[in-house]
Amino acid sequence: MNQYVRIIGTGSSAPDRVLTNADLEKMVDTSDEWITERSGIKERRIAPPDKVGSDYACEASLIAMKVAGVTAEGLDMIILATVTPDVPLPSTACILQDRLGAKNAAVMDIVAACSGFIYGISIARSLIMIGQVKTVLVIGVELLSRITDWSDRYTCVLFGDGAGAAVLQGSDRPGGVLNTYLKSDGSLAHLLHIPFGGTKVPLNAQNVCDGHRYVQMEGQDVFKSAVKAMGEAAAKILQRSNVSSKDISLMIPHQANIRIIEATAKRIKLPMEKVYVNIQRYGNTSAASIPIALDEAVREGRIKSGDKILLVAFGAGFTWGSALIEW
Repeated sequence: MNQYVRIIGTGSSAPDRVLTNADLEKMVDTSDEWITERSGIKERRIAPPDKVGSDYACEASLIAMKVAGVTAEGLDMIILATVTPDVPLPSTACILQDRLGAKNAAVMDIVAACSGFIYGISIARSLIMIGQVKTVLVIGVELLSRITDWSDRYTCVLFGDGAGAAVLQGSDRPGGVLNTYLKSDGSLAHLLHIPFGGTKVPLNAQNVCDGHRYVQMEGQDVFKSAVKAMGEAAAKILQRSNVSSKDISLMIPHQANIRIIEATAKRIKLPMEKVYVNIQRYGNTSAASIPIALDEAVREGRIKSGDKILLVAFGAGFTWGSALIEW
């Protein structure tokens, strides 16, 4: 069995097309000032019609694998977090496995919305630590533009597309993923959901154009729950790990709303200069949010060997969680 689990490579990928707040002003009744003040978002990436999530997941994965020095055949497992799969069946992880040529890997999709990457990290860590696998590829990928109602001025300004990936591997070297914390509350699912399109209300010729096939959100209620849950997740993992916020070199939160990010940092008394923020360039990319930010932080030199990194997220379900990593 492996005593430690380390992230040995990261990668990310996003569409080339940039949709700015100025572009949205031409589409719905909104303004750059209104969007920026309430969310911190200035632009987001939007995938073209001929692209699917596995395209970006594949690109991000290949980068992460190259950094890690791991071949496709060397992967024991692929865990892919998404709420926007390529198709309902099979899993996007299966599609990605074939595209990568990872013929030795077990695969699965997980649906935990914006918390998906942290859930994936936690599952991978557990399986590696008990010796069932050694090398795991964890991906967060979303094409939220495909489930967004572009006539809804309250939600269409928030979401974007992209993918991020990380390779985790068992190690004898101390550090790595030190701890994870996961929670959920399904009683609040109705506050952020897609009512149509599942087995409860299948899409058909009559309702296919109904707005209920897109993301529906009670913004204020979601905001309040997110502030509380992300603050709790950040504080809990520090407490459980016997680590002070002063020991944290960088917090990488889910990029949903700058005010939620600021409130989470305030909860654990962490200065904003120790918080990685890229929401202004990507918007909310759900499960892809944290791995994209993690990869950028690594490439920008914001993360160094020995640094303690805090990941924290909140998403539909509701789900939330955190991870503490020693790089």
